[in-house]
Amino acid sequence: MDKLRALRTFIAIVDHGSLPAEAGALGSSLPATVRTLAALEAELGVRLLNRTTRRLSLTDEGRQYLQRARGIVGELDEADRVVGAGGSGGAEPAGSVSVTAPVLYGQYHVAPAVIRLLRRHPRMQVRLLLLDRVVNLVEEGLDVGIRIGPLQDSSLVAQRVGAIRRVVVASPQLLRRLGTPRHPQELSRLPCLRFDNAESGSWRFVDQGREIRIPVQGALQCNLAAPVLQACSEGLGFARVLSYQAAGLIAAGNLRVVLQDFEVPPWPVHLSYPSARLLPSRVRVFVDAMKRELRRPE
Repeated sequence: MDKLRALRTFIAIVDHGSLPAEAGALGSSLPATVRTLAALEAELGVRLLNRTTRRLSLTDEGRQYLQRARGIVGELDEADRVVGAGGSGGAEPAGSVSVTAPVLYGQYHVAPAVIRLLRRHPRMQVRLLLLDRVVNLVEEGLDVGIRIGPLQDSSLVAQRVGAIRRVVVASPQLLRRLGTPRHPQELSRLPCLRFDNAESGSWRFVDQGREIRIPVQGALQCNLAAPVLQACSEGLGFARVLSYQAAGLIAAGNLRVVLQDFEVPPWPVHLSYPSARLLPSRVRVFVDAMKRELRRPE
């Protein structure tokens, strides 16, 4: 068995999400792809993928093996590029990097930084997946995750690049009509626009060093920021959002921040990736660039 070809086939199957798609992408036949995967699993003595008629999913062994396989193939590709560039260690990084980030943060901060990176390194490509959910990097074949909030996966390498405040905002017309609250407790009897998450029924604050929870209710609850911010800017209620989500509306005077003295500690922003030791140069270049671009004073 050609082990390197088997590794590339396995990686491509995961990235394309199916055996037929991988076969088409690599110009191989479906039976040949199936045989290659079966031979790799037989040599390892473990099943790498759970296969049904509808989808593929990695086994626990498959997730571990995928991380290692990406590193091996990436290092070999990098060695080829270095030699092809005349043996210079400063060879121009090339190849694709797959990245995920929250939707609005990705639009406002990550995408502009990626564009500047691609201008500097024209041989690189970036696949940017913007989602307001936590993505399993290994399971979904991604190189880097840009995450806001506490990290749940301790197996990932994480580098902190900043922090994001959680702020309560309201429109000027609402504040003129209802007054500016001086203490979070007042929100319990005021209209509040909520996100569809674990804190939709109560908002956390800090009062004289002690955490307090304030029950809130209102006319709108949504899983995305844009409708909540639109309703908030039109005076339907107070909203608690991440500071970058409301930055444009605050700068334009459509929203104002209230209750700053009671804010909970900011949420950290991390760059996360499966392994530092086996990072291909293109991923390392991307990570280093994002560390510079996204770092904000806290």
